[in-house]
Amino acid sequence: MTTPSAAREGLPSRRIAEDLRKKILSGALGPGDKLPSERALAQQYETARNTAREAVRLLAEQGLVTAEHGRGVFVREPQRLFRFGSDRYSIANRSTGLTPFRLEAQRQGKTPRIDVVGITRETPPADVAERLDVPLDEESVVHRENHYFADEEPVQVVSTYLKWEEVKDTRLMQPKTGPNGIYGRLEDLGHVMTSGRDEITARMPSPEEASFLRLPSGVPVLEVLHTSLDQDQRPFEVSRYVHRADRTGLLYEFPVQ
Repeated sequence: MTTPSAAREGLPSRRIAEDLRKKILSGALGPGDKLPSERALAQQYETARNTAREAVRLLAEQGLVTAEHGRGVFVREPQRLFRFGSDRYSIANRSTGLTPFRLEAQRQGKTPRIDVVGITRETPPADVAERLDVPLDEESVVHRENHYFADEEPVQVVSTYLKWEEVKDTRLMQPKTGPNGIYGRLEDLGHVMTSGRDEITARMPSPEEASFLRLPSGVPVLEVLHTSLDQDQRPFEVSRYVHRADRTGLLYEFPVQ
């Protein structure tokens, strides 16, 4: 008996999409190449135009092609990855005076920009309250929301949560925090990051994330929930990073105990 999944795999639109996918991956259709029109695909594969349209939609969902209004459908250009890893928190980088993101952008020859979208006192999300060890049922955190750009392209959304009682009367309540960013000011408060924990998941974006990050259809995001621990192994900062999965890589190097 044919299973529903097997039946779907046998659909003409999926067979066309798979054939085009192989051509893209092999280089027969290169970055920037224009796909044949729906009419041409329908003639080539001896099928209906709506079947060809569905095949192109499947390729777009896989992030292999992008449609440009009035021009057609093109094989997507490969994007250079931003690589964020454990070395971005290195104390040795403090001498530059740059925040981790600005340092990463500089290393890759890109021009960084950080827009501070908001600084508000809030009741924390449950996962943040648990990791920051703050009350869940009161406004126990300051939430700094930033949008990050490299060469004017959106790269990531960062939501940073700090303990309200610690930072309420400090420079951390201002958009510009000074040399070395928030980590420099947190060190002023006595918190030197000696370890951290990153929890990484992949998911589909929210409508707001998709709009800001200019995500093509079908492209997921990487979410990194970072917890900073100080010299006493106390949590003092939690940040949620949301990256475009097609333009971001995560690189971690660690000793084996």
